[in-house]
Amino acid sequence: MDLLRENPNDGELKMALKDLSARKTLDEGGYGALESGEGSYRDILRNKEEAVSLEQQNKVQKSEDVTERLIGEYEARLQAEPGNLKLLRSLAELYTLKKQFDKALAYYDQLKTLAGGDPSLDQAIAATRTRQFDFQAEQLNPFEADHAAKVEQLKAEKLNFQITECQKRVEKYPTDLAIRFEMGQLYFQGGKIGEAIQEFQKAQSNPHKRLASMSYLAQCFAKRKMFDLAARTLQNAIKEKAVFDDEKKDLIYQLGCVLEGMGKREEAVEQFKLIYESDIGYKDVAAKVDAFYAGQ
Repeated sequence: MDLLRENPNDGELKMALKDLSARKTLDEGGYGALESGEGSYRDILRNKEEAVSLEQQNKVQKSEDVTERLIGEYEARLQAEPGNLKLLRSLAELYTLKKQFDKALAYYDQLKTLAGGDPSLDQAIAATRTRQFDFQAEQLNPFEADHAAKVEQLKAEKLNFQITECQKRVEKYPTDLAIRFEMGQLYFQGGKIGEAIQEFQKAQSNPHKRLASMSYLAQCFAKRKMFDLAARTLQNAIKEKAVFDDEKKDLIYQLGCVLEGMGKREEAVEQFKLIYESDIGYKDVAAKVDAFYAGQ
């Protein structure tokens, strides 16, 4: 490079340096050995895979190092600022990232004592506890004979916790319709369809949750074989949805399935066709439409 600076107009020198740079790249990538017959494309691919793996490991390590450094820094600052709510929340979030959930929840408890009522804080605590259940399931030995039973038990415990915790938040913040929607989802997941219907009927008054609530309401009605109610709810939701995106496709697909359940096959296929025309790969609409035409 010094030579090039001294002779900026030397074309041969520029070409020589370019060739040298290319040769270095080839050698580092394993292509030099390939050219001489001593290597293989498999070696090159393996080197690339190892490089990617090392890069990913380094990113994870750096992330962990940053987390450790921040925890040390924030805990030191907290000694001088014990009432700093931002520090407490940051520490709770950092310990959650490290999957040290007991420490995270301890900081959330301190924060809750100082901050008082805060729906977002209650939701963060619930989310952390939920992640703790998931982590416990991940730690189970998959080779144990009762592994599946233990996983199901943890899933049941997790759902029971979520329902109980969300019920408390509903009681605490009865006008928060986003929490009502969450409550409806949990009831639906737990098979409590009547309770879910009641929550979704309230949650649909929230403009941000309206269509999602109507979708769930239709699913609740369908589970109870109330197909006419399900169809009407979906038709109303579809009318309100102007953009033909994935949410609208899902509503139309659900309507098709409901009409199938009512024995209205041709009407159902008309719904599936609406999706087929623009997205043949959506769920199983291709199979449904193709089967209809094949049967004619």
